[in-house]
Amino acid sequence: MDSDFGAPRELSDLQKHRTLYEPEIPPCLQGTTVRVEFGDATSTADQSISHSFPHTYGQPLAHFLRATAQIPDAQVINEHPAVRVGAVFCGRQSPGGHNVVWGIHNALKLHNSNNVLLGFLGGSEGLFAQKTLEITDDVLASYKNQGGYDLLGRTKDQIKTTEQVNAALATCKALKLDGLVIIGGVTSNTDAAQLAETFAEAKCPTKVVGVPVTLNGDLRNQFVETNVGFDTICKVNSQLISNVCTDALSAEKYYYFIRLMGRTASHVALECTLQSHPNMVVLGEEVASSKLTLFDLTKQICDAVQARAEQDKNHGVILLPEGLVESIPEVYALLQEIHELHRQGVSIDNMSSNLSPWASALFEFLPPFIKKQLLLHPESDDSAQLSQIETEKLLADLVETEMTKRLKEGTYKGKKFNAICHFFGYQARGSLPSKFDCDYAYVLGHICYHILAAGLNGYMATVTNLKNPVNKWRCGAAPITAMMTVKRYSRGPGTSSIGKPAVHPAQVDLKGKAYELLRQNATKFLMDDVYRNPGPLQFDGAGADTKTVSLCVEDQDYMGRIKKLQEYLDKVRNIVKPGCSQDVLKAALSAMTSVTDILSIMSAPSSTGSTPV
Repeated sequence: MDSDFGAPRELSDLQKHRTLYEPEIPPCLQGTTVRVEFGDATSTADQSISHSFPHTYGQPLAHFLRATAQIPDAQVINEHPAVRVGAVFCGRQSPGGHNVVWGIHNALKLHNSNNVLLGFLGGSEGLFAQKTLEITDDVLASYKNQGGYDLLGRTKDQIKTTEQVNAALATCKALKLDGLVIIGGVTSNTDAAQLAETFAEAKCPTKVVGVPVTLNGDLRNQFVETNVGFDTICKVNSQLISNVCTDALSAEKYYYFIRLMGRTASHVALECTLQSHPNMVVLGEEVASSKLTLFDLTKQICDAVQARAEQDKNHGVILLPEGLVESIPEVYALLQEIHELHRQGVSIDNMSSNLSPWASALFEFLPPFIKKQLLLHPESDDSAQLSQIETEKLLADLVETEMTKRLKEGTYKGKKFNAICHFFGYQARGSLPSKFDCDYAYVLGHICYHILAAGLNGYMATVTNLKNPVNKWRCGAAPITAMMTVKRYSRGPGTSSIGKPAVHPAQVDLKGKAYELLRQNATKFLMDDVYRNPGPLQFDGAGADTKTVSLCVEDQDYMGRIKKLQEYLDKVRNIVKPGCSQDVLKAALSAMTSVTDILSIMSAPSSTGSTPV
């Protein structure tokens, strides 16, 4: 009920202790003066995005500076008139979301005690209906450093129809909002970009800001290193997985198939593998890249079970990402047919008889429980209801059938195969946020105010250098349009269509350092039972400041490199001036010609379209 939003919570002793924790903020956000340096205009590989966002495309990067920074062109903002800001949770809850709201509130009150923060109740539906709660210290008291989204509630619906966009515009005008902060993942931030463009076109004074909050960890690009909630989700899941590993090693007779929440990308599964060292993980990106079929996957797992049995190991733990089902080519194609039938209004009872011959054959091959789940109506973004499709049970069933066959044929000499299946998702996303997520979310909340104080619209709050201590974090803002791409979809032989510009989920980089680390250890994980238990979340002492493996091994400081490049370009300008020697000029021209030729080739858009899976 709406009346329950913002109500004081009943807190345990640990929760009470956590409400007392005050996150640290970097030097560039301290004090009441906002200092911002603007970089060059941003661009994207696909120039068609500029046609869809004529008012917000090509805006510059923004870097927020500490008081001691000596940047001549920096904009210094000392005057802070009272403003009214709205905040809304969009998408699925992710640990740390409450701290974004807390950070916005504290930054607002720090700069002007008359500032007002309104939270929209019930997510986007509350935004459309103008249902708000004023955020105060008293309201926040029992939500600081706490999990969930129950302070305001949420929805997972998109803000995409003309009616919805107009309702959001009407709300911002009626409430006289100077800023609207949208807290969510790739879909929500795509919506934020569209709202910012619409507001600019309508000359609405409300500035729209996005915040990268999603447990999936798939809002990653050159500007965003990780998302609020990903650290917590991976740590909580890794402990659960490690407990299961210990159980498997103790009983020595079960194979555990564990599916992990995370939507289409496999970031959660990869990170949990690097933290807990299960015997095997199947990444959706690997399956899609190698075009592995259900038969291929089944054989791969069976061969692993057989290899372990030869070492008298009849137990194991296998991780599967939630989005795996959409990465298997024949199953993805089947889902596409089913979704098209849904769009045509075909009833579920008549679905199977309307499938193409090959799709019908696959459908009839599948176990009854999977058939039922594949027929579920797709999500609002036209993807399958991944959390409801029990891929772990499907693979366990197929593996058991194959191992029984091998046992009868005498090609497998081990014990009877026994599988236990789990789905870890809801257990973790309501967790108390980790210390990292508490700090990161709170800092992003402060950045939201700085973005609004600088008068920026259509930007996402960003922090880089995250693997280092908070006092070395670099805070800034990047135009959401600079994170967008346009995907070209194949719908059959000889057909293709161009999608709309969007912030698309980032897949696991199969050339990245985190994946390389997995491949280096895959054989050891499979055969040697080097299970590792990181233990429960820690807020003080050993483990409290541990960050995700994928964040620490990747070298992601894109914003820092942009600034470093600018420094080099400035040095070139200072050295190569009228009056410099011919030799200096020739060397500069030769070097710059080579560099620009190489960069032109690297920056050229690919001529081939992409087909998402």
